[in-house]
Amino acid sequence: MEEPQLHHRLVATPQVTRSGLSEAELETIAPTSRAEAPPLWRRLRKKIRCSGPIAKSLLLKFIPVLRWLPQYRVKEWLLGDIMSGLSVGIMQLPQGLAYALLASVPAVFGLYSSFYPVLLYSIFGTSRHISAGTFSIIAVMIGSVTESMAPNENFMLPDNETVLDVAARDQARVDISVALNFLVGIFQIVLGLLQFGFVVTYLSEPLVRGYTTAASIHVTVSQMKNLFGLRLSQTNQPLSLIYTIITICSKLPQTNLGTLVVSLVALVTLFGVKFLNQKFSSKLKMPIPIELIVLFVATGISYGAQLHAQFGIAIVGDIPVGMRPPSVPDSSLFGSLVGNAFAVAVVTYAFTISVCKMFSMKHAYKVDSNQELIALGLCNLFGSFFQCFTIGTAMSRSLVQENTGGNTQLVGIIASLVILAIILKAGELFVHLPKAVLSAIVIANLQGMYKQFADIQLYWGTNQIDLLVWAVTFVATILLNMDVGLVVSVVFALLTVIFKTQLPRYSILGQIPETAIYRDIAEYPQAKEIPGVKIFRSSATLHYANADLYAEALKAKCGFCVDELIEQKKKAIKKLKKDEEKAAQQAKKEQNKKKKKRRLKKENTVDYMAVSNGVVLEIEDKSNKYPNTTEETTLKSLGLAHPPFISLILDLTAVSSVDSVSVKVLKNIFKEFAEIEVNVYLIGCQESVIRQLETGNLFSEVITKAKLFPSVHDAVTCFSRDEQFMMQEMKDLSNTRM
Repeated sequence: MEEPQLHHRLVATPQVTRSGLSEAELETIAPTSRAEAPPLWRRLRKKIRCSGPIAKSLLLKFIPVLRWLPQYRVKEWLLGDIMSGLSVGIMQLPQGLAYALLASVPAVFGLYSSFYPVLLYSIFGTSRHISAGTFSIIAVMIGSVTESMAPNENFMLPDNETVLDVAARDQARVDISVALNFLVGIFQIVLGLLQFGFVVTYLSEPLVRGYTTAASIHVTVSQMKNLFGLRLSQTNQPLSLIYTIITICSKLPQTNLGTLVVSLVALVTLFGVKFLNQKFSSKLKMPIPIELIVLFVATGISYGAQLHAQFGIAIVGDIPVGMRPPSVPDSSLFGSLVGNAFAVAVVTYAFTISVCKMFSMKHAYKVDSNQELIALGLCNLFGSFFQCFTIGTAMSRSLVQENTGGNTQLVGIIASLVILAIILKAGELFVHLPKAVLSAIVIANLQGMYKQFADIQLYWGTNQIDLLVWAVTFVATILLNMDVGLVVSVVFALLTVIFKTQLPRYSILGQIPETAIYRDIAEYPQAKEIPGVKIFRSSATLHYANADLYAEALKAKCGFCVDELIEQKKKAIKKLKKDEEKAAQQAKKEQNKKKKKRRLKKENTVDYMAVSNGVVLEIEDKSNKYPNTTEETTLKSLGLAHPPFISLILDLTAVSSVDSVSVKVLKNIFKEFAEIEVNVYLIGCQESVIRQLETGNLFSEVITKAKLFPSVHDAVTCFSRDEQFMMQEMKDLSNTRM
């Protein structure tokens, strides 16, 4: 059999040989095209112009269900979506009840939050695999707000201050969570419409992971009261977590043993079966719904054994059947909730979009970050009219949705129908469900968060700045609570970015022999500096905050003290000028002496008349006209050593933009090195940077575009055009240094 021909795979690379070009020469060969931007009014008119195709595109953009539903592959996707929807719905039930407990509202509101928003996300969301709904981190943030604004102490009966008015307290907390959800929805929609989906980029992965890890500790501590059967009130202030831990430890003798036994049995069962689900995930078509099983078994045992009446174990209590009519959130609460609402909105979006992008990259489809923000906002805004608290996405449910064959947003619709059936018919079955079981479900679902402590070892070995961000975020969130901790974390993360730009890596480049490649001579022993040329590079861009540091680092890398040499030259010129002035004065004195002698000896009248006609004065004028030393003197003539190079190349390939301060610093560099007879050149400037240099008035008769080169090798090649000139310059340079 004849071997296949492979020559067609080879692509001929054209060999280009050219001499080095400066930017000025390059512009003559290939001039840039700078078309003027259209006026603002014309651009706005184009943006707001409406036509059939534009209207259709916008409709498909804002309502994605109109795009994916007509393209739905019934035979390929329907069975998987149904199975996945049932699995997610079964999982959503116990988590909805449990996370309502976290949010400090009655359990039924967790079911509402698992229905309305989930249904809406299936219409407006762009991710095919995330499971929208209640989420532990968001629920505990809501719980900290509701409990701090409506503590138990405010709802004691006036006749008996030891009895709590539970109904009034719960209604107040529901009103707070609903008002908070309304504001969260408003913030998310507005940010999405303004195309502010990029704000999540300021929440780096180490920050998000450190924050969620600390939040998992907050969630765990908040559930201790239910696991031990204690009565505690939660506050939302710095060090509240520490105070809560101290309070729990002090009240441990009051533990309800029955509640503790139920908690331990539920935790062991949940963690054990979840471990088996993970270990045998490849063999199981769908994970064992242990949460639902524990929910039904615990409810049955509690009802049969009368755990609440016999042992005082707290239960969920009344769960009304059916839907509640819509109502308007209490606007009087908005003023006190704005800050918390913005924090919840950002954290919800940050975690949701990170999960969306994870699945979209895995399954090769696109997620619109701004549309996700709008979708979450619509879910929360609409849900607030039906007494829902803020929703996001849970990683555990999303993984189940993916692993059980979910392909589209139809999974969310099916899961919400499962919850609807529970709300309409089966809600009252869970009246006797122990709260300790719900707390155990919450903690068991945090095992993925607990594993994030392994990030410490990962970041220690890869990037210690990321480790510092993670650690500061974790500690700030633990000590300062979740809202203040988030602000501190974002500020610190931004400071690390500034820190990196303030302390970039500065290096001197040398040429790899027989190549056009230039590398840091400190890292590449083979790289050799070109005689008479110094190539300086910074790893960061140039702006007002680091421009002076750039100039200082440049002088430090030159191998001699630039400022000292300039000062020596100034002193030498000053001394030379002083000597010339002294010589002129001496000449004037000598002339005056001659004049006096002539008068005394009464020389001939012709000489005297000559003196009186200004001949002597003319001589005096000539003696005062000494040369301008600042312009005509050189280092060699002053007896000063020349710098070890005659050309300085500034590699600006890392510079993305320059401001007025940067331009001023560059001008000073040109000026200072010109004083010590060193030519400065800029290389690797992007077109936008060149335009900014032009508008910043860098270029003049002295600094022209002939000082700019596209690359280091272009500049070096240009310098080498006249080899005899370079040889003579280096010879003179070596002579002056001897």
